[in-house]
Amino acid sequence: MGRKILLDKINVPGIKTYEVYRREGGYASVEKALKSLSPDEVVEEVKTSGLRGRGGAGFPVGMKWSFIDKKSGNPRHLVCNADESEPGTFKDRYLMEYIPHLLIEGMIVSSYALGANLSYIYIRGEYMWVYKTLERAIAEAKAAGWLGKNILGTGYDLEVHVQIGGGAYICGEETALIESLEGKRGNPRLKPPFPAVKGLWQNPTVVNNVESISAVPWIINNSGADYAAIGKERSTGTKLISASGNIKKPGVYEIELGLSVYEFMNSDEYCGGMETDRPLKALVPGGSSVPILPAHLIYKTANGDDRLMSYESLSDGGFATGSMLGSGGFIVYDDRACIVRNTWNFSRFYHHESCGQCTPCREGTGWLEKVLWRIENGEGREEDIELLWSIQSKIEGNTICPLGDAASWPVAAAIRHFRDEFEYHIRFPEKVKNRNHFVTEPFEKVKHLVAKQEI
Repeated sequence: MGRKILLDKINVPGIKTYEVYRREGGYASVEKALKSLSPDEVVEEVKTSGLRGRGGAGFPVGMKWSFIDKKSGNPRHLVCNADESEPGTFKDRYLMEYIPHLLIEGMIVSSYALGANLSYIYIRGEYMWVYKTLERAIAEAKAAGWLGKNILGTGYDLEVHVQIGGGAYICGEETALIESLEGKRGNPRLKPPFPAVKGLWQNPTVVNNVESISAVPWIINNSGADYAAIGKERSTGTKLISASGNIKKPGVYEIELGLSVYEFMNSDEYCGGMETDRPLKALVPGGSSVPILPAHLIYKTANGDDRLMSYESLSDGGFATGSMLGSGGFIVYDDRACIVRNTWNFSRFYHHESCGQCTPCREGTGWLEKVLWRIENGEGREEDIELLWSIQSKIEGNTICPLGDAASWPVAAAIRHFRDEFEYHIRFPEKVKNRNHFVTEPFEKVKHLVAKQEI
């Protein structure tokens, strides 16, 4: 059994209430931090831990905290990014719904470390029931003296508010989130200046993900060194994984980073293996925005090493033969999956969610969706594969925020690893017009037709 840090108490009856959470040791890190540690000492513990942002970027949390402008004299803010909108990712919702006080505790300690007296949790609009759960938890924490004026008699003041977003994926980007929090349209800002210098209301601001902030109490209760001792290399600590697709046991799992992909996929403790005797075809290891991996690159890297659930191992080989840990949205496909349809579905999402501010993304995502649609529906043209490659290459790296990259990478990886499947769609349009074309006749059984026929 792997060590549990975030989900250790998740199954304790009544853990979402203050009374039970406190009885189980909750808010001890607030007492320790406020009474025994300076803000800078809390930052140093988090830096020592090696904790990396769990929202997808993987940037070291303590280092991000150290960038905040303390010289201007302006108020500082912590904003929790709870706008969990990445397809295939649902682990933050699980934390907030079932153990909300863990996030509140993390918000208090993290705000103290940053010198923030007014902090926010920005939650996606579709999580309305979770919003109500957080509001109750905040009210309970405030009634017990953990929020408000002069917390624990230390002179530290903090208010935490929950703000509901409009359900826009783009607001998962930190500057678009800040714009929305200020009451404006959620368009990403040009950087610099970065939020650590000019963020919310032009004040120094740090934006961190739910899972990142929720890991802070354990680090303070134990130590940064203890956290760093868990995991592998620069992938320290534990990670929540949202597992879905053709597996026996979909759900949210907490793993120690460095666990092998094979064990996570096949052990009874985690996914339990494929849901049927169908063979594994592909894996999206970190949410819809990361490159898809074909079967032969899932358990082993291109060099023949075991593929591990870590930032370094999943990216081994770059995008040519690797992917990313991302937000931990682990989507498994068996041989009945149509990669073209899956890629079209992702592209449809990114086209819908583009804010439209940057021309390459605004126009390019629409073209990706259109071209993929016609290939999937038996109307593909001979030149469409190269057209897709050209479009995605002109989006990547040419936008203000990473949404353009998120739209490009799945298309590039699908073509890179499953080009013959795209060719099949174009050469045999009548076969793919049947929506269940690979359910009744998996691609492995018909791929020889592609090699026999020239375009």
